[in-house]
Amino acid sequence: MGMTSALYVGSVAHRRLRPKSHRLRYRIFALLLDLDELPTLDRKLRVFSLGRFNLFGFNPQDHLFARSGDLRGEVEAVLLDAGLEAKGGAIRLLTMPRILGYGFNPLSIFFCYRVDGALQAILYEVHNTFGQRHCYLFPVGTEGRVLRHACAKQFYVSPFMAMDMAYSFRIKPPDEDYAISISVADEDGDMLFATQRLSREALDDRALIRVFLSHPLLTLKVIAGIHYEALLIWLKGVGLHVRPPPPGRAITVVANKNREKESLSCQI
Repeated sequence: MGMTSALYVGSVAHRRLRPKSHRLRYRIFALLLDLDELPTLDRKLRVFSLGRFNLFGFNPQDHLFARSGDLRGEVEAVLLDAGLEAKGGAIRLLTMPRILGYGFNPLSIFFCYRVDGALQAILYEVHNTFGQRHCYLFPVGTEGRVLRHACAKQFYVSPFMAMDMAYSFRIKPPDEDYAISISVADEDGDMLFATQRLSREALDDRALIRVFLSHPLLTLKVIAGIHYEALLIWLKGVGLHVRPPPPGRAITVVANKNREKESLSCQI
């Protein structure tokens, strides 16, 4: 049986509507990593290493709570605390790897499956450029191939966006392709649309070298691009919002509409 882990290549785009219009579009790639396959990837791939320096690398402590490095155990603890099935199902992470030792991911996504193979939850992990992170967990029902969910904003990301806003997600989990769109709205309506569209490729050394050459130093360009686009927005006259303290809880668990109506929060 072939591995689930794969390379995904495509683009990300943002369209800001208010108070000044602004657009951006960049080519990107990401890895879909089945957490159980990480040791195999470490052995088989020459240009990818687990927890060590290489052309491409993955460090489990870059994600969630940076504790022991047992990423599966940490995700299972989140699922268990939220009342979901926690043992035995696949956990797959869509994220950008470290490149030459450097990594920054504005958004990484864990797809959490039950033992029977059904998707039971999506865990969004958001990092800002101030060294902070926060997660949103959405239990999944029987919505179909394209999932929709929404929640109130809990975590400061952009200095040009207020906290009193709401997110709406539309996501197609990765198979031969992957897509997500996120709208950000306040009481006056939509303010920003973000989209990401990627296509699956085999994950091997040749493919990794190819994307390194076609997307050189991607993770460094991501952080540079964030600051460059911020400068352009600021030059357009968009004001800054003061950064509040991070949420007191590391995870926001947003109740499935078929289970409960209210939102919950848990501390892991």
